Amino acid sequence: MNIFDSSFSKVFMSQEPIKGRGAQKQVHNRFFELHHEIRNDFLNFCHAEDEAADSNKTKYIDVFPKTLVNRVDSPDVGMGYSANPYQGCEHGCVYCYARNSHEYWGYGAGLDFERTILVKRNAPQLLRDKLKSKSWKAYPIVFSGNTDCYQPIERTLQITRSCLNVFLEWKHPVGIITKNSLILRDLDILKELAKDNLVQVNISITSLSEATRRLLEPRTASIAQRLKTVEVLSENNIPVRVMMAPIIPSLNSHEILPLVKKVATLGARDVAYTVVRLNGQIAEIFTDWIQKTLPDRAERILNQIAECHGGTLNDSRFGRRMRGEGTFAMQIKDTMELAKKKYLHHDPIAPLNTTPYQALKEPQLRLFDES
Repeated sequence: MNIFDSSFSKVFMSQEPIKGRGAQKQVHNRFFELHHEIRNDFLNFCHAEDEAADSNKTKYIDVFPKTLVNRVDSPDVGMGYSANPYQGCEHGCVYCYARNSHEYWGYGAGLDFERTILVKRNAPQLLRDKLKSKSWKAYPIVFSGNTDCYQPIERTLQITRSCLNVFLEWKHPVGIITKNSLILRDLDILKELAKDNLVQVNISITSLSEATRRLLEPRTASIAQRLKTVEVLSENNIPVRVMMAPIIPSLNSHEILPLVKKVATLGARDVAYTVVRLNGQIAEIFTDWIQKTLPDRAERILNQIAECHGGTLNDSRFGRRMRGEGTFAMQIKDTMELAKKKYLHHDPIAPLNTTPYQALKEPQLRLFDES
């Protein structure tokens, strides 16, 4: 343990919230035996040395994976395959389940997750290699199952846009999950994919309150921008599902009815939800965050989250972990069912089309066999 490590800064000694970030602390990587921490008897010494304040800047690191498309085995997740052009996410959503995955890359699930972004510039080529491989059969691939494919750096790097062009080139079905209005930049490609029912978009909207959004999701698109995104995509015949994920007791749980009503008027064809669960390091990160940002409501919210998961914040039980259990979870379920029945009257979202890909690929495979 090195108490003089330069990564320690005043920001970790202060109780003031870190502006523009969800997590308010670093957390120890569970896979590392050694870690750094500050001893209280050295705080004054460090401050006297006038150590430079943390710049709070985001770092982008190029990585070069050999594969991009991952099989998803969880029975609770509605996807078979996912692909992530980025690891880590600058959006900084404090509740994000993907934070724990950053530990596998050697980083922490707290501030590291939103300040150290791993970039896969070779993602479009890896995707093309996958789609043209002889063994691959058409199956919807979700962008992204882990971190947002339209987080801020995508505006510059355009890796997701390049991947969408690959999907269009091969007429392959793709699902998209995002909470960023940047997706409208790629409306031209999405409209072409939609002509053959090759795309579905899931827009994450956890609240209609901009104040709540700024607390929970500090670097995401505004609520107004996301609602506009739902409207524009729907007007262009691109199927949109809104994800109210997660629902957090006493924080946004009261918004189910008005949120479903609003997005239905904008053309959303479905609304899905999850109940917040705080697995792994997220429990520590969320608890620290809520005690700093909403101290008067922290205990009540944490207790109600635990009530939804058998008395614990950490719930890994398949079949229950995403929806919860108990009285409060049942109230959420019943309210969502009522809201959908009352407000959602659009045609349901049809399964994505795999036929065009197979029709395009089979002649190429015959040429490959003949050669």
